[in-house]
Amino acid sequence: MSTFPRNPVTLLRRVLSPLVPLLPLTLAAGCTLGPGTVTRDRFEYGQALAESWKSQMLVNLVRIRYGDSAVFLDVGQIVSGYTMQSKFSASGNLFSFDSRVVPTGATSSIGLGAEGQFTDRPTITYSPLMGERFARSMMAPVPPAALLSLIQSGNPADLAFRLMVNTVNGLDNRQGGDLRARPADPEFYAFLERFRRVQLSGTLGVRLRRVDREEATLLTFQKRIEPSVVADSLAIRQLLGLDPESQEFRVVYGAVGANNREIGILTRSVMEILVHLSSFIAVPEAHVTDHRVGPSLPVEEGPTGPIPPLIRVSSSRERPADAFVAVPYRDHWFWIDDRDMPSKRMFSFLMLVFTLVEPGSKEAPPLLTIPAG
Repeated sequence: MSTFPRNPVTLLRRVLSPLVPLLPLTLAAGCTLGPGTVTRDRFEYGQALAESWKSQMLVNLVRIRYGDSAVFLDVGQIVSGYTMQSKFSASGNLFSFDSRVVPTGATSSIGLGAEGQFTDRPTITYSPLMGERFARSMMAPVPPAALLSLIQSGNPADLAFRLMVNTVNGLDNRQGGDLRARPADPEFYAFLERFRRVQLSGTLGVRLRRVDREEATLLTFQKRIEPSVVADSLAIRQLLGLDPESQEFRVVYGAVGANNREIGILTRSVMEILVHLSSFIAVPEAHVTDHRVGPSLPVEEGPTGPIPPLIRVSSSRERPADAFVAVPYRDHWFWIDDRDMPSKRMFSFLMLVFTLVEPGSKEAPPLLTIPAG
Protein backbone atom coordinates (compact mmCIF):
# COMPACT_ATOMS: atom_id res chain seq x y z
CA MET A 1 0.00 0.00 0.00
CA SER A 2 1.48 3.38 -1.10
CA THR A 3 1.81 6.18 1.41
CA PHE A 4 1.02 9.82 0.77
CA PRO A 5 4.35 11.69 0.59
CA ARG A 6 4.85 14.42 3.08
CA ASN A 7 7.46 16.27 1.00
CA PRO A 8 5.64 18.64 -1.42
CA VAL A 9 8.41 18.39 -4.00
CA THR A 10 8.06 14.62 -4.06
CA LEU A 11 4.32 15.00 -4.37
CA LEU A 12 4.65 17.38 -7.32
CA ARG A 13 7.12 15.09 -9.11
CA ARG A 14 4.80 12.11 -8.70
CA VAL A 15 1.81 13.97 -10.16
CA LEU A 16 3.70 15.54 -13.08
CA SER A 17 5.58 12.47 -14.31
CA PRO A 18 2.58 10.88 -16.15
CA LEU A 19 1.91 14.15 -17.97
CA VAL A 20 5.44 14.79 -19.21
CA PRO A 21 4.93 12.80 -22.50
CA LEU A 22 1.98 15.07 -23.31
CA LEU A 23 4.01 18.27 -23.21
CA PRO A 24 5.72 17.88 -26.65
CA LEU A 25 2.33 17.31 -28.27
CA THR A 26 0.91 20.34 -26.55
CA LEU A 27 3.85 22.52 -27.58
CA ALA A 28 3.72 21.21 -31.16
CA ALA A 29 0.18 22.48 -31.45
CA GLY A 30 1.56 25.98 -31.72
CA CYS A 31 3.66 25.17 -34.80
CA THR A 32 2.66 26.19 -38.34
CA LEU A 33 1.07 23.32 -40.31
CA GLY A 34 0.82 24.91 -43.76
CA PRO A 35 4.27 24.30 -45.34
CA GLY A 36 4.33 20.67 -44.31
CA THR A 37 1.03 19.91 -46.02
CA VAL A 38 1.82 21.32 -49.49
CA THR A 39 3.50 18.23 -50.94
CA ARG A 40 0.95 15.82 -49.52
CA ASP A 41 -2.08 17.93 -50.50
CA ARG A 42 -0.96 18.55 -54.07
CA PHE A 43 -0.37 14.87 -54.66
CA GLU A 44 -3.54 13.60 -53.00
CA TYR A 45 -5.86 16.23 -54.45
CA GLY A 46 -4.25 15.85 -57.88
CA GLN A 47 -4.75 12.09 -57.72
CA ALA A 48 -8.36 12.52 -56.63
CA LEU A 49 -9.07 14.99 -59.45
CA ALA A 50 -7.56 12.66 -62.05
CA GLU A 51 -9.59 9.67 -60.85
CA SER A 52 -12.81 11.67 -60.65
CA TRP A 53 -12.28 13.07 -64.17
CA LYS A 54 -11.83 9.57 -65.58
CA SER A 55 -14.95 8.29 -63.82
CA GLN A 56 -17.01 11.30 -64.89
CA MET A 57 -15.90 10.97 -68.51
CA LEU A 58 -16.58 7.24 -68.73
CA VAL A 59 -20.00 7.42 -67.10
CA ASN A 60 -20.96 10.24 -69.47
CA LEU A 61 -19.86 8.16 -72.46
CA VAL A 62 -22.04 5.31 -71.20
CA ARG A 63 -24.98 7.65 -70.59
CA ILE A 64 -24.70 9.03 -74.13
CA ARG A 65 -24.58 5.47 -75.47
CA TYR A 66 -27.92 4.80 -73.75
CA GLY A 67 -29.47 8.05 -74.95
CA ASP A 68 -29.19 9.66 -71.53
CA SER A 69 -28.03 13.19 -70.74
CA ALA A 70 -24.38 13.92 -70.09
CA VAL A 71 -23.66 16.02 -67.01
CA PHE A 72 -20.27 17.62 -66.38
CA LEU A 73 -19.18 19.19 -63.09
CA ASP A 74 -15.96 21.17 -63.00
CA VAL A 75 -13.98 21.61 -59.80
CA GLY A 76 -13.68 25.36 -59.39
CA GLN A 77 -11.54 25.78 -56.29
CA ILE A 78 -10.05 23.67 -53.54
CA VAL A 79 -9.19 25.31 -50.24
CA SER A 80 -7.81 23.02 -47.57
CA GLY A 81 -7.98 24.53 -44.09
CA TYR A 82 -6.30 23.08 -41.03
CA THR A 83 -6.94 24.07 -37.44
CA MET A 84 -5.05 22.88 -34.37
CA GLN A 85 -5.99 24.08 -30.91
CA SER A 86 -4.31 23.21 -27.63
CA LYS A 87 -4.71 24.05 -23.99
CA PHE A 88 -2.54 23.34 -20.98
CA SER A 89 -3.45 24.27 -17.44
CA ALA A 90 -1.99 23.68 -13.98
CA SER A 91 -3.18 24.64 -10.54
CA GLY A 92 -2.55 23.55 -6.98
CA ASN A 93 -2.02 24.30 -3.34
CA LEU A 94 1.03 23.01 -1.50
CA PHE A 95 1.43 22.96 2.24
CA SER A 96 4.43 21.81 4.22
CA PHE A 97 3.98 19.07 6.77
CA ASP A 98 5.33 19.08 10.33
CA SER A 99 7.34 15.91 10.64
CA ARG A 100 6.64 15.80 14.35
CA VAL A 101 2.93 15.63 13.82
CA VAL A 102 1.21 12.69 12.27
CA PRO A 103 -1.06 14.10 9.55
CA THR A 104 -4.68 13.18 9.72
CA GLY A 105 -5.18 13.57 5.95
CA ALA A 106 -3.87 15.15 2.77
CA THR A 107 -4.11 18.89 2.85
CA SER A 108 -2.33 19.53 -0.51
CA SER A 109 -3.95 19.52 -3.97
CA ILE A 110 -2.54 19.70 -7.50
CA GLY A 111 -4.53 19.89 -10.75
CA LEU A 112 -3.08 19.49 -14.25
CA GLY A 113 -4.83 19.35 -17.60
CA ALA A 114 -3.97 19.16 -21.29
CA GLU A 115 -6.24 18.98 -24.32
CA GLY A 116 -5.90 19.35 -28.08
CA GLN A 117 -8.07 19.46 -31.19
CA PHE A 118 -7.13 18.98 -34.87
CA THR A 119 -9.56 19.83 -37.67
CA ASP A 120 -9.18 19.28 -41.44
CA ARG A 121 -11.99 21.11 -43.19
CA PRO A 122 -11.46 21.40 -47.00
CA THR A 123 -13.75 23.65 -49.04
CA ILE A 124 -14.38 22.46 -52.62
CA THR A 125 -16.53 24.34 -55.13
CA TYR A 126 -18.21 22.73 -58.16
CA SER A 127 -19.56 24.47 -61.24
CA PRO A 128 -21.88 22.61 -63.66
CA LEU A 129 -21.15 23.00 -67.35
CA MET A 130 -24.34 24.52 -68.70
CA GLY A 131 -25.84 27.44 -70.58
CA GLU A 132 -23.64 29.56 -72.82
CA ARG A 133 -20.46 27.93 -71.53
CA PHE A 134 -21.82 24.50 -72.45
CA ALA A 135 -22.70 25.72 -75.95
CA ARG A 136 -19.26 27.25 -76.51
CA SER A 137 -17.22 24.34 -75.22
CA MET A 138 -19.37 21.35 -76.22
CA MET A 139 -21.23 22.36 -79.37
CA ALA A 140 -18.66 24.47 -81.23
CA PRO A 141 -16.49 22.51 -83.72
CA VAL A 142 -12.81 22.03 -82.99
CA PRO A 143 -10.86 24.54 -85.13
CA PRO A 144 -8.91 22.85 -87.96
CA ALA A 145 -5.82 24.74 -86.80
CA ALA A 146 -6.09 23.04 -83.39
CA LEU A 147 -6.37 19.65 -85.09
CA LEU A 148 -3.22 20.27 -87.12
CA SER A 149 -1.40 21.55 -84.04
CA LEU A 150 -2.09 18.23 -82.31
CA ILE A 151 -0.64 16.38 -85.31
CA GLN A 152 2.34 18.72 -85.52
CA SER A 153 3.12 18.05 -81.84
CA GLY A 154 3.47 14.31 -82.54
CA ASN A 155 0.01 12.86 -81.91
CA PRO A 156 -0.93 10.13 -84.43
CA ALA A 157 -2.60 11.74 -87.44
CA ASP A 158 -4.82 8.74 -88.15
CA LEU A 159 -6.27 8.67 -84.63
CA ALA A 160 -6.77 12.44 -84.57
CA PHE A 161 -8.66 12.40 -87.89
CA ARG A 162 -10.74 9.35 -86.92
CA LEU A 163 -11.80 11.01 -83.67
CA MET A 164 -12.18 14.67 -84.61
CA VAL A 165 -13.08 14.85 -88.32
CA ASN A 166 -16.33 14.18 -90.18
CA THR A 167 -15.11 14.89 -93.71
CA VAL A 168 -11.84 15.89 -95.33
CA ASN A 169 -12.14 17.19 -98.92
CA GLY A 170 -15.17 15.01 -99.63
CA LEU A 171 -13.91 11.82 -97.94
CA ASP A 172 -16.37 10.83 -95.19
CA ASN A 173 -15.28 9.37 -91.87
CA ARG A 174 -17.29 6.78 -89.95
CA GLN A 175 -20.12 8.33 -87.97
CA GLY A 176 -21.27 6.85 -84.67
CA GLY A 177 -24.56 7.31 -82.86
CA ASP A 178 -28.03 5.90 -83.50
CA LEU A 179 -29.41 8.88 -85.42
CA ARG A 180 -26.85 9.24 -88.21
CA ALA A 181 -24.60 6.20 -88.07
CA ARG A 182 -22.74 5.52 -91.31
CA PRO A 183 -19.62 3.68 -92.42
CA ALA A 184 -16.53 5.50 -93.61
CA ASP A 185 -15.57 5.81 -97.26
CA PRO A 186 -12.91 3.20 -98.16
CA GLU A 187 -10.74 6.03 -99.51
CA PHE A 188 -10.82 7.72 -96.09
CA TYR A 189 -8.89 4.87 -94.46
CA ALA A 190 -6.49 4.74 -97.41
CA PHE A 191 -5.82 8.45 -96.92
CA LEU A 192 -5.22 7.99 -93.17
CA GLU A 193 -2.77 5.15 -93.69
CA ARG A 194 -0.67 7.13 -96.16
CA PHE A 195 -0.98 10.35 -94.16
CA ARG A 196 0.35 8.61 -91.05
CA ARG A 197 3.39 7.30 -92.94
CA VAL A 198 4.15 10.77 -94.29
CA GLN A 199 3.82 12.18 -90.76
CA LEU A 200 6.29 9.63 -89.39
CA SER A 201 8.78 10.56 -92.11
CA GLY A 202 8.87 14.13 -90.76
CA THR A 203 7.98 15.75 -94.09
CA LEU A 204 4.72 17.37 -92.91
CA GLY A 205 4.62 20.89 -91.56
CA VAL A 206 2.09 23.42 -90.34
CA ARG A 207 2.56 27.17 -90.46
CA LEU A 208 0.50 30.35 -90.28
CA ARG A 209 0.47 33.07 -92.93
CA ARG A 210 -1.66 36.10 -93.67
CA VAL A 211 -3.81 35.59 -96.76
CA ASP A 212 -6.21 38.35 -97.84
CA ARG A 213 -5.73 40.14 -94.49
CA GLU A 214 -6.65 37.00 -92.62
CA GLU A 215 -4.47 34.55 -90.75
CA ALA A 216 -4.51 31.25 -92.66
CA THR A 217 -3.34 27.79 -91.63
CA LEU A 218 -1.14 26.09 -94.20
CA LEU A 219 -0.26 22.40 -94.48
CA THR A 220 3.10 22.00 -96.16
CA PHE A 221 4.94 19.05 -97.72
CA GLN A 222 8.70 19.35 -97.82
CA LYS A 223 10.33 19.23 -101.23
CA ARG A 224 13.03 16.83 -100.11
CA ILE A 225 11.28 13.74 -98.85
CA GLU A 226 12.31 10.16 -98.33
CA PRO A 227 11.92 7.95 -101.41
CA SER A 228 9.75 5.55 -99.41
CA VAL A 229 7.00 8.15 -98.94
CA VAL A 230 7.08 9.79 -102.37
CA ALA A 231 4.27 7.55 -103.57
CA ASP A 232 2.28 8.25 -100.40
CA SER A 233 2.65 12.00 -100.83
CA LEU A 234 1.38 11.84 -104.42
CA ALA A 235 -1.44 9.46 -103.46
CA ILE A 236 -2.63 11.86 -100.75
CA ARG A 237 -2.88 14.66 -103.31
CA GLN A 238 -4.80 12.39 -105.66
CA LEU A 239 -7.24 11.18 -102.96
CA LEU A 240 -7.97 14.75 -101.85
CA GLY A 241 -8.09 16.19 -105.36
CA LEU A 242 -5.11 18.49 -104.80
CA ASP A 243 -2.57 20.00 -107.16
CA PRO A 244 0.20 17.36 -107.52
CA GLU A 245 2.85 20.03 -108.07
CA SER A 246 2.05 22.24 -105.08
CA GLN A 247 3.88 21.88 -101.77
CA GLU A 248 1.61 24.10 -99.70
CA PHE A 249 -2.15 23.94 -99.14
CA ARG A 250 -4.49 26.21 -97.25
CA VAL A 251 -6.67 24.49 -94.63
CA VAL A 252 -10.23 25.76 -94.09
CA TYR A 253 -13.28 24.61 -92.18
CA GLY A 254 -15.70 22.84 -94.51
CA ALA A 255 -16.49 19.59 -96.30
CA VAL A 256 -14.46 20.46 -99.43
CA GLY A 257 -11.95 23.07 -100.47
CA ALA A 258 -12.68 25.88 -102.92
CA ASN A 259 -9.91 24.80 -105.34
CA ASN A 260 -7.13 22.23 -105.73
CA ARG A 261 -4.85 24.17 -103.41
CA GLU A 262 -7.24 24.18 -100.49
CA ILE A 263 -8.11 21.41 -98.04
CA GLY A 264 -11.54 21.50 -96.45
CA ILE A 265 -11.77 19.77 -93.05
CA LEU A 266 -15.20 19.45 -91.44
CA THR A 267 -14.26 18.96 -87.80
CA ARG A 268 -16.51 17.70 -85.02
CA SER A 269 -17.66 19.37 -81.85
CA VAL A 270 -16.81 17.83 -78.49
CA MET A 271 -20.36 16.50 -78.22
CA GLU A 272 -20.04 14.85 -81.62
CA ILE A 273 -16.72 13.36 -80.53
CA LEU A 274 -18.32 11.91 -77.40
CA VAL A 275 -21.26 10.48 -79.36
CA HIS A 276 -18.89 8.88 -81.83
CA LEU A 277 -16.61 7.50 -79.13
CA SER A 278 -19.54 6.07 -77.17
CA SER A 279 -20.53 3.95 -80.18
CA PHE A 280 -17.53 1.68 -79.46
CA ILE A 281 -18.83 0.68 -75.99
CA ALA A 282 -19.70 -3.01 -75.75
CA VAL A 283 -23.15 -3.08 -74.12
CA PRO A 284 -24.91 -6.17 -72.67
CA GLU A 285 -26.90 -8.15 -75.24
CA ALA A 286 -29.88 -8.21 -72.87
CA HIS A 287 -30.08 -4.41 -73.02
CA VAL A 288 -30.03 -4.50 -76.82
CA THR A 289 -32.77 -7.17 -76.86
CA ASP A 290 -34.90 -5.04 -74.51
CA HIS A 291 -34.38 -2.01 -76.82
CA ARG A 292 -32.71 -0.05 -74.01
CA VAL A 293 -29.73 0.69 -76.25
CA GLY A 294 -28.88 0.32 -79.91
CA PRO A 295 -26.63 -2.46 -81.23
CA SER A 296 -22.93 -1.91 -81.73
CA LEU A 297 -21.67 -1.04 -85.20
CA PRO A 298 -19.77 -3.75 -87.10
CA VAL A 299 -16.00 -3.63 -87.42
CA GLU A 300 -14.89 -1.88 -90.61
CA GLU A 301 -12.22 -3.02 -93.02
CA GLY A 302 -9.28 -0.89 -94.09
CA PRO A 303 -6.67 -1.36 -96.81
CA THR A 304 -4.63 -3.68 -94.59
CA GLY A 305 -7.37 -5.39 -92.57
CA PRO A 306 -9.88 -4.68 -89.80
CA ILE A 307 -9.86 -1.18 -88.33
CA PRO A 308 -9.31 -1.40 -84.54
CA PRO A 309 -11.81 0.51 -82.37
CA LEU A 310 -10.79 3.90 -81.04
CA ILE A 311 -11.55 2.73 -77.51
CA ARG A 312 -12.54 -0.54 -75.86
CA VAL A 313 -15.08 -0.34 -73.04
CA SER A 314 -16.30 -3.67 -71.67
CA SER A 315 -19.33 -4.44 -69.52
CA SER A 316 -19.96 -7.08 -66.88
CA ARG A 317 -22.25 -7.87 -63.94
CA GLU A 318 -19.37 -8.01 -61.49
CA ARG A 319 -16.93 -5.23 -60.76
CA PRO A 320 -13.62 -5.93 -62.59
CA ALA A 321 -10.55 -6.60 -60.50
CA ASP A 322 -7.97 -4.90 -62.74
CA ALA A 323 -9.51 -1.79 -64.32
CA PHE A 324 -8.02 1.51 -65.39
CA VAL A 325 -11.43 3.07 -64.67
CA ALA A 326 -14.76 1.43 -63.84
CA VAL A 327 -18.23 2.94 -63.28
CA PRO A 328 -21.60 1.37 -62.38
CA TYR A 329 -24.61 2.00 -64.61
CA ARG A 330 -27.92 0.13 -64.96
CA ASP A 331 -26.94 -2.85 -62.79
CA HIS A 332 -23.72 -3.39 -64.79
CA TRP A 333 -20.12 -2.27 -64.58
CA PHE A 334 -18.52 -0.54 -67.56
CA TRP A 335 -14.76 -0.48 -67.55
CA ILE A 336 -11.47 -0.15 -69.40
CA ASP A 337 -8.82 -2.79 -68.83
CA ASP A 338 -5.68 -1.43 -67.20
CA ARG A 339 -3.59 -3.42 -69.71
CA ASP A 340 -5.29 -1.78 -72.71
CA MET A 341 -2.75 0.92 -73.53
CA PRO A 342 -4.48 2.25 -76.70
CA SER A 343 -7.71 2.90 -74.77
CA LYS A 344 -5.82 4.52 -71.90
CA ARG A 345 -3.97 6.79 -74.32
CA MET A 346 -7.28 7.72 -75.94
CA PHE A 347 -8.57 8.86 -72.55
CA SER A 348 -5.54 11.13 -72.13
CA PHE A 349 -5.97 12.41 -75.68
CA LEU A 350 -9.62 13.20 -74.95
CA MET A 351 -8.54 15.34 -72.00
CA LEU A 352 -6.26 17.27 -74.35
CA VAL A 353 -9.16 17.84 -76.76
CA PHE A 354 -11.24 19.27 -73.92
CA THR A 355 -8.42 21.67 -73.12
CA LEU A 356 -8.27 22.90 -76.72
CA VAL A 357 -11.93 23.89 -76.83
CA GLU A 358 -12.29 25.18 -73.26
CA PRO A 359 -13.33 28.85 -73.56
CA GLY A 360 -11.84 31.46 -71.31
CA SER A 361 -14.36 32.31 -68.62
CA LYS A 362 -15.07 35.96 -67.86
CA GLU A 363 -17.01 35.10 -64.75
CA ALA A 364 -15.44 35.84 -61.37
CA PRO A 365 -14.62 32.72 -59.34
CA PRO A 366 -16.66 32.02 -56.21
CA LEU A 367 -15.70 34.20 -53.26
CA LEU A 368 -14.50 32.17 -50.31
CA THR A 369 -14.01 33.56 -46.83
CA ILE A 370 -11.39 31.62 -44.90
CA PRO A 371 -11.15 32.21 -41.16
CA ALA A 372 -7.74 33.44 -40.09
CA GLY A 373 -7.80 32.07 -36.58
